[in-house]
Amino acid sequence: MPDQPPPAPALTAADIRHIARLACLSPTDAQIADYQTNLAAVLGYVGHLRTLDLAGVAPLATPLPTTGPMDPDEPGQMLPPATLLKMAPATDGPFIAVPKVLGESEGGGGA
Repeated sequence: MPDQPPPAPALTAADIRHIARLACLSPTDAQIADYQTNLAAVLGYVGHLRTLDLAGVAPLATPLPTTGPMDPDEPGQMLPPATLLKMAPATDGPFIAVPKVLGESEGGGGA
């Protein structure tokens, strides 16, 4: 196993702006530079984790000890549609309106 993590992939300011747009963020130029450094470090560490020999290590759903069974996944009481629409920040007729995030400049298609 290597002592040093592999080099992080090079991230451009355009990469960071694209990721920020997908996350509905509007970082300043100074923040873009910080995000480039920080995200590159995270990706470098993930690259290091990929080099670890995990043969024989059982996967975990959570690192925390669990006690007792989980509740069954059963539907509960539903809200009436009119109540749900009153709670929504924006509506479009009988639908909850949500902002478009994907597909704006992705070459067509959408989410």
